[in-house]
Amino acid sequence: MVNAVKELRENAGLSQAELAQRSGVAQPNIAAYETGRRIASPQMLERLAKAARPLPHDALAAHRDELLRLAEQHGLSDVRVFGSAAQGTDDIGSDLDVLVTRAPGTGLLTVAAFADAARELLGVEVDVVTDGGLRPGHQILMTAVAV
Repeated sequence: MVNAVKELRENAGLSQAELAQRSGVAQPNIAAYETGRRIASPQMLERLAKAARPLPHDALAAHRDELLRLAEQHGLSDVRVFGSAAQGTDDIGSDLDVLVTRAPGTGLLTVAAFADAARELLGVEVDVVTDGGLRPGHQILMTAVAV
């Protein structure tokens, strides 16, 4: 039988030390959960599972082309990222901030549908901003980088 903690850690491609750093749980405790010397409570399993989720910038790197196709299917172009994922400072609590350009006739419900589909694809929270409502020189426009 595969141990739940070991399985979620290995599926995430993390070492015990990396999971410990992300979750704030001491590495020896993670080792004890994995060997069965300690039993992880449901709350601890949830905490470790959250820590094992991909970081936004990793999820984006793994699914870049799929995200661009998804945007195109929703009438969106010029896909860019801003915020912590663009700066390389994202962590387990971060979302992915995406800036897009809407094609004429593409409504906000379509943008929301794209955000939901992107969230499903990437496995992280996604916030989508359209550039049409931003004034020239806005910080988001100045800091966003192409996907």
